[in-house]
Amino acid sequence: MAISQLKSKRKASGGRLRSSRSKKKQELAGFPTHTKLSNEERIKVKRVLGGNSKIKILAANKISVADKKGKVTVTELVNVVENPANPHLVRRNVITKGAVVETKLGKVKITSRPGQEGTVSGKLL
Repeated sequence: MAISQLKSKRKASGGRLRSSRSKKKQELAGFPTHTKLSNEERIKVKRVLGGNSKIKILAANKISVADKKGKVTVTELVNVVENPANPHLVRRNVITKGAVVETKLGKVKITSRPGQEGTVSGKLL
């Protein structure tokens, strides 16, 4: 079954709302992309509205790290340390925005959305 981003079919009072039109392809939602820590990088390109494309990272092993001065270095990911969004994602090595990961340079906080932006970037803690 498809995940939809439509309004609810019920009013706040519990009564039924009758839809004036059918579902549209643009209102379909995608399943969450759980970007994992892996030895090899895997990406998926998805066609979206208007013929454009979104790049989703399914597995990553490198990260672009910005230090305090703003210098960006590409380094290897070692481990996921903590994730304030969901502690269960740490056990599965899932990378999301806000997660703290261990790299060769030290601990880094993820500032990008790897499942939607197609890049893994962060800042040094």
